[in-house]
Amino acid sequence: MKLAIVTAYPPSKVTLTEYGYHLVKHFRLQEEVSEISLLTDRTEAPKDLTFEEEGCPITVKECWSFNDLKNLYNVAKAIKAEKPDAVLFNLQFLKFGDKKIPAALGLLLPFVCRIMGIPTIALLHNILEQVDLENAGITQNGFLQRIYNLIGTTLTRFVLASDVLAVTISKYKTILEKKYKAKNVALVPHGSFETPPAPNYDLPKGPMQVMAFGKFGTYKKVEPMIEAVEILRKKSNLDIEIVIAGTDSPNTPGYLENIKEVYSHVGNIRFTGYVAEQDVPKIFGDSAVVVFPYTSTTGSSGVLHQAGSYGKAVVLPDLGDLGILVREEGYRGEFFEPENVSSLANALENILTNGSYRIHLGKQNYKAACSLPMSIITEMYLDHFNAIRSKKRVKPSKTQKPQCIEETSIA
Repeated sequence: MKLAIVTAYPPSKVTLTEYGYHLVKHFRLQEEVSEISLLTDRTEAPKDLTFEEEGCPITVKECWSFNDLKNLYNVAKAIKAEKPDAVLFNLQFLKFGDKKIPAALGLLLPFVCRIMGIPTIALLHNILEQVDLENAGITQNGFLQRIYNLIGTTLTRFVLASDVLAVTISKYKTILEKKYKAKNVALVPHGSFETPPAPNYDLPKGPMQVMAFGKFGTYKKVEPMIEAVEILRKKSNLDIEIVIAGTDSPNTPGYLENIKEVYSHVGNIRFTGYVAEQDVPKIFGDSAVVVFPYTSTTGSSGVLHQAGSYGKAVVLPDLGDLGILVREEGYRGEFFEPENVSSLANALENILTNGSYRIHLGKQNYKAACSLPMSIITEMYLDHFNAIRSKKRVKPSKTQKPQCIEETSIA
């Protein structure tokens, strides 16, 4: 099977970049996949294809850009030229832009592929019915929120034109089936990016690192975490380093620079900037606890799965999709009240002052991560593609699986 994957991809800063990387990494190891056509966004630096394991060839076509009005045409043209046996879209509502028209046009692509007769799965990481438009940095205007919801409903119908619409949380499946009377929604868990050997739960020498990871400024705000650590430092003799790993959200440029200024008086705080894939294991491995300073959620959390993969204790708000995900997939952590600094400080204290409890949480999360590795998730997608192809009576590609080498061509 020649599989086309439409996604942002490292070193891109567009949302879902990391997930796109791990989809490619694990699809290329599937025997059934003879070639991957990676239809990705344009970046100045070359795409990261430095995989250790041997796998099928990857052809890279940089055919879209964030907020480009031509994305619909360019991606459809690239798909037609590549002639894949199947297409997988790695999507969320602001995947192709944070401006209304390019964002909306990009979400028409699954419908276009369906018209082209290509077996198509759209993985939708969030649904507008569960997005807090104000906290997500989209709009605070009540009238505009109603307009966005109307547009979102229309766009969801276009995405539902896929042969299969995959979601990562059971609640999303229930909502889509009830509201849209959809019969083609499949629950495919998020999966864990990596399942390294059982971690060493001992911490490195030096201060205990309290780390938050992601794109910050909209619904991920680091102020409560910084202030909670300051409370904890004053009431205990704990040696703590605050680590903020990541960049601004595209909707809030300059957020972290402002944080640096506002909290310049706070000691032992480190801003890492963008974290490359090869540096992710160390960032997580050195952390005593991973904090989720969220005010709302917009879908399944890749950071939670990463924390589990490295056997880390987590502190998180019990709200929305995050609470559902934790309970459904077997993760464990200390919960705090959203935006409540004292509650967050207490949750951190419960873990940082009790090493055995920290290790217990880390082991539970590692167990949960190991139960759903990305190798299993990609197999689930291939099962869905085979079912679609069987229903359409599409004959498998006659292309023989070539030697496991990587080939890259930039469109």
